[in-house]
Amino acid sequence: MKDFTVRNKVKVARIEKGGLTQAEFAKLVGVTRQTMNLIEAQKYNPTIRVCLLISKYLERPLDELFWVED
Repeated sequence: MKDFTVRNKVKVARIEKGGLTQAEFAKLVGVTRQTMNLIEAQKYNPTIRVCLLISKYLERPLDELFWVED
């Protein structure tokens, strides 16, 4: 299987949405601030459940927030 990297623009979308802090947004999504930090830093790939909740609260399509980079 070919290696690939999952990228995201969660941080940019979170700030554009209204300037929620990482802690505030993490609480909405149901993760810790530390987990949200790792997601935004592209050091952790969240579960599909967390991705869907992020997409829901940011009101953005999933493929606009997360994509695969070859």
